[in-house]
Amino acid sequence: MKPLNRRSMLGAIGAAAATASAGWTAPAVAAGPAGAAAPGAAAPGATGPDGLRPRPGPRPVAPVNAEIAAAHDAIYKTLPQVVVGVDVEELMTIHTAADVDAMRPRLVAQVWKDTGVLPTGLPKVLRDVETPTELPAFTGVRRYDRLEVSMPFGYVATVFLLEPRRRTHSRVALYHNGHGEPLDTMQRTAQGLLDHGYTVLLFAMPFYHWNPKTLQDPTDPSVQQQPSHNDLGLWESESYSPLALFLQPLAVAMNHVQATCKPSSVQMVGLSGGGWATTVYPALDARITRSYPTAGSLPFFVRPGSPKPSPTRGDWEQRQDMQPGFYGVADFPDIYALASVGRNRRQLQILNRFDECCFNGVGHRSYEAAVRQRIAVIGTDAHSNDANGHWELLEDPTHGEHTVSPYALSVILWDLDINCAHLP
Repeated sequence: MKPLNRRSMLGAIGAAAATASAGWTAPAVAAGPAGAAAPGAAAPGATGPDGLRPRPGPRPVAPVNAEIAAAHDAIYKTLPQVVVGVDVEELMTIHTAADVDAMRPRLVAQVWKDTGVLPTGLPKVLRDVETPTELPAFTGVRRYDRLEVSMPFGYVATVFLLEPRRRTHSRVALYHNGHGEPLDTMQRTAQGLLDHGYTVLLFAMPFYHWNPKTLQDPTDPSVQQQPSHNDLGLWESESYSPLALFLQPLAVAMNHVQATCKPSSVQMVGLSGGGWATTVYPALDARITRSYPTAGSLPFFVRPGSPKPSPTRGDWEQRQDMQPGFYGVADFPDIYALASVGRNRRQLQILNRFDECCFNGVGHRSYEAAVRQRIAVIGTDAHSNDANGHWELLEDPTHGEHTVSPYALSVILWDLDINCAHLP
């Protein structure tokens, strides 16, 4: 989702500074030089005298940014009429861990129509490449690897793997950017993960940033087309879904990570279209342990009530009318459950209340409690040893940007520290 009338990121940083004194501390990457610890805090990855990592303090909290709230109409602050009376419990079709196990392969088969299963292939790996000029500047990187994922119609997606100089554990994090957003959010988020010892993989959507802009014509491979996402229906067939353009790089990169990094857990963070990918892909692949989709989705019944309903309807890959097969299997409340249920799995959906682009307002309050409660019930299902998981939603009212804010990043890093402290 491309941001509308995007203001400078100084607004978000200013909001972070303004709210810091009111009860939360920004992560080191947002508050000071990359890699520096917040005042009085242990450095990322530091251990105490007993050799154990110190337990993080309380979860960061922040008040509503009063100045930004005052500049927005009541529709950004009150439940929209369109969601009143919708029974979200009835809308969800997942009730048990067995329902999860049955629905996931049905969704996978909608994406990979030819095989019906997640891809098993590996990428071409260019190891220890020069610092990629396509990326923003990072510090503390020991090595860059370039992964190339070949797909139908001559499309080769690129994924960058960044290995930190200071690895304090074996965990891996994926970051997925959206529809051409500036790379400042990617830079801040990935740097925070690197500073916390994560090996980081960077993804972009088809046709954006470092990925190719062209695709072979579906009827004549000698002709290169330059489609937008909304043109991709022309490539749809009984044996191929263009949804694979979005999701196959994640699957193939995951195969590489599992084979080479042997991670104890794999996290995923994404913004906008990347937030959609961070919502959907963990629903298809239970190897993603924790996911933090930001400004990436709303259930279909909520979208008309968004303060900016036109962009909030979503692009081709996000629309029910464009993807009747995929979303006919599951609406987003069930997709949230698929992404959350499983041993030690969790998802934190992040929505910016005053987002200048999309998925804004407070309509999410209509489904938050029901989805959280349903997933908690599934997590205590005595009939499945694997049933577990957690889902919740963070409403971020600290800024008016289309971004993963410094405050949201502080919550993500805190959540990872709390829930991964026991992992090697």
